[in-house]
Amino acid sequence: MQKENKNLEFKVQITKTYLKTVSAFSNFDGGEIIFGISDDGVVIGLEDVKTACLNIENQINDSIKPKPDFSIRINVNNTISLLVKKGYATPYLYNGKAYKRNDTSTVEVGEIELKRLILKGMNLNFEELQSDKKELKFSYLSQLIIKKLNLSEFNLDTLKNLNLYNDNTRYNNAAELLADSNTFPGLDIAVYGDNINEFKQRVTLSGKSILEQFFLALELFKSIYFFEKIENGNRNVVEKIPLNAFREAIANSLIHRVWDVKANTKVEMYENKVVVSSPGGLVEGITKEQYIKGSFSILRNPIIANVFYRIGIIEMFATGIKRINESYQDVLEKPIFDIMQDSITVELPAINAIKLTLNEYKILSSIASNIMYSRTELEKMTNLGKDTLIRVLNTLIEKKILFKIGKGKSTYYYKNK
Repeated sequence: MQKENKNLEFKVQITKTYLKTVSAFSNFDGGEIIFGISDDGVVIGLEDVKTACLNIENQINDSIKPKPDFSIRINVNNTISLLVKKGYATPYLYNGKAYKRNDTSTVEVGEIELKRLILKGMNLNFEELQSDKKELKFSYLSQLIIKKLNLSEFNLDTLKNLNLYNDNTRYNNAAELLADSNTFPGLDIAVYGDNINEFKQRVTLSGKSILEQFFLALELFKSIYFFEKIENGNRNVVEKIPLNAFREAIANSLIHRVWDVKANTKVEMYENKVVVSSPGGLVEGITKEQYIKGSFSILRNPIIANVFYRIGIIEMFATGIKRINESYQDVLEKPIFDIMQDSITVELPAINAIKLTLNEYKILSSIASNIMYSRTELEKMTNLGKDTLIRVLNTLIEKKILFKIGKGKSTYYYKNK
């Protein structure tokens, strides 16, 4: 006989306490309640199982609102199985309260979880809710959007096209998060030495656009993990931790976190690793294995994700974790993903230095992945002379960091990541 678990509960008799579990199963992952079995799994059975089934059906229909999706089955050992499916008209309330499963027990949901159930039942995300702010400024966002999309101006129509504003509810929470100032938490960055006891610096980025938070975090990262090193007469730029991996980890922490929890995303910077911990576990519908493989993504904040995509911070949806893993594909020590019910932590270990000359770094930092550039375009972007540029390009091609396609005037260069 199975033991009780999150999705299975035993009841010796039919008392109304089981209705709390019906609420819990309907609100979350579904489950089964078996009547006529003790908590330790001993089969006792029930008398008059047909009447018992009718009582169960009537009690659920009279007590749970809205009506859940369930079925009842009589088993050969005179027990009754009540199978409750996960519902989509949440919250399912028993006596005006919503419940959830906590391991093998059933408990009332908290205020935040109740709000999430209400939003889920309305097919809404928290970012879509109306902001409390009546007036918002978008100087930081407007500069990025105008430059990236070649717009002549940034106005109300732009906000509407980005799903940040509508005439009925005005600004939503996504708009406030992207505005120059907001009331939401942000990034709490702590810089350590070799261990947590060696504290060097503390920077809290909150109350400002999450876009600005993103770029400020990148600059701080570069100041700590990028340095120049002279070897064999060459001045090299060294990355102790891959910038691409950190960039994706921070972008993911802003795009996929829950914003109804008043807690900062923690960024811990050590000599040998960076740890990024953001509030909110996996989005419903995706498994831990799917998340780590980066095979696909379900967006918790699709409006924010779309803005990050339009600006060019993320290249494609569902590629962030994959790009982190690719940054370590030739490295023995891999990133660590710690996925809990209410948080996700990404640990990026330091690697053997990626060595680039200053000119190599100038070229690679000027171009985007999977976009082809002509030599004349690269000359303008890097301000390098023709002969120097060709020499450095050939070196990058030899290192298999850059790739070339075509011949003569139709020659183009690109990088894969």
